[in-house]
Amino acid sequence: MDSLKAMKVVILSDTHGLLRPEVMDLLSEADAIIHGGDINRLDIMDTLRSFAPLYIVRGNNDKEWAEDIPHNISFTLGGVRFYVVHNKKDIPKELTDADVIVFGHSHKYFREEKDGILWLNPGSCGKRRFDQEITLCVMTIADGKYSVQRVEIPH
Repeated sequence: MDSLKAMKVVILSDTHGLLRPEVMDLLSEADAIIHGGDINRLDIMDTLRSFAPLYIVRGNNDKEWAEDIPHNISFTLGGVRFYVVHNKKDIPKELTDADVIVFGHSHKYFREEKDGILWLNPGSCGKRRFDQEITLCVMTIADGKYSVQRVEIPH
């Protein structure tokens, strides 16, 4: 049986109206993009969609212009089941049909495996807040398995 080509998924959150050149370079190689909310502007969403299929949720700073963006979504990419929401506190307690939970909001990178589910916050790659790092993730999916690379953008 032939194995399928590996899929490259760029996972980001909290761009707050800014797509840095380093992020744009990564997006140019993406097969799919997951955004954990706080986009802040419609043109950012349009730019993301110009690179690859976009899976996106609404963040607390996404106001009237974002009314049609869902607060949470579930989908499958390359055999990996995702659940995406902006704020970790809004994740259902009994979420069992996900392999990866993606969230944002805190602007802090977080990765932890709990009960066979990967909990992943890519951090923020938008406007720098306080002294926090500028981060996002690149996930490679092949044959229903994934690996995650944390990407830090120097500031």
